[in-house]
Amino acid sequence: MVGYITRNDLDPELQGTLIKLIHEAANAARLEILPLFRSHRLETSNKDAVGFDPVTRADRAAERAIRTILAKSRPDDGILGEEFSNLESKSGLTWVVDPIDGTRGFVSGTPTWGVLIALSDKAGPFLGVVDQPYIDERFTGGFGNAECTGPSGRHLLATSDTTNLSEAILFTTFPEVGRDQDYAGFRAVHDRVKLVRYGMDCYAYALLAAGQIDLVIEAGLQAYDIQAPIALIEAAGGSVTNWTGGPAHMGGQVVAASNPSLLKAVLTLLALHAD
Repeated sequence: MVGYITRNDLDPELQGTLIKLIHEAANAARLEILPLFRSHRLETSNKDAVGFDPVTRADRAAERAIRTILAKSRPDDGILGEEFSNLESKSGLTWVVDPIDGTRGFVSGTPTWGVLIALSDKAGPFLGVVDQPYIDERFTGGFGNAECTGPSGRHLLATSDTTNLSEAILFTTFPEVGRDQDYAGFRAVHDRVKLVRYGMDCYAYALLAAGQIDLVIEAGLQAYDIQAPIALIEAAGGSVTNWTGGPAHMGGQVVAASNPSLLKAVLTLLALHAD
């Protein structure tokens, strides 16, 4: 190995190879997950000693399938996943995997969970997939392109041009996730927007990339929760930062906005509640 590589070292041919690989990994996850969704055979355990943080056989099987695909094609890349130990990168590139983001929704039978796969360098994610297998929608962003494939075919994605906070649509998983301090920040924005909807997990970020909604505000996130959505939203023209406007790819307090003007307005409100 001759030094670490970054996104700037990837020529068009290698970019195409990586896009093909991320789809192959997402397809492998689909094959493991779909037979178990809304199934009475689903095995669920709780990772949280206090509350309820479920993990299922589908989560573990999907991550194993993704890791097998990635290790075969890119053995020097790192892997950061939710369910298994991290694999250190030798190449400078790391795949960030959440096999089922929204497991609470998954065990409840709602189709708002998703498979998250991102590819990152030291600056953060630059290629990502948000896949919803049950409704056959896959959102992909990277290398200046964002698109959705699904029942209505393939179409390019672009975030909305809503700049007035009073006209914005806001999504969140609050109050389920986050501390009182985080919830206070969310409420400061909540009281100024047109519409608020709850509990959509990663699908909210896909809707933002598609121009359907304008804002997502969350807290208490892990890197594997947010890196694929970051790559997708940025490719579609939006922005994702922490609550002070800094990088969000390691998780924590996160705000996703459809455009810089809207982000600026929201950050002003969130600043008093930022870590």
